[in-house]
Amino acid sequence: MDAYLISYDIPDNKRRTKVANALEDYGQRVQFSVFEVWLDHNTKRELTQRLKRVINEEEDSVRFYWLCAQCQRRVMVLGNGTPPQPPDVVII
Repeated sequence: MDAYLISYDIPDNKRRTKVANALEDYGQRVQFSVFEVWLDHNTKRELTQRLKRVINEEEDSVRFYWLCAQCQRRVMVLGNGTPPQPPDVVII
């Protein structure tokens, strides 16, 4: 399972809400348009397909930034919040 930082820039309110709702199903919102999520290969593919059905590729942008294990250990948070942690339970 890998950690990702996912951000989006979507000008349409309806699509933006749908993308935010989808991402909330997979991870934790850390900023208005930024989420930290843990995804395995299948879940990443599922989320990607779900987002592709919502966005307008001509107008919208959704970016997945992979956070390698070394990068995860180096996340620094100032103020309220905690660095991304793997889920406690993994169902296979």
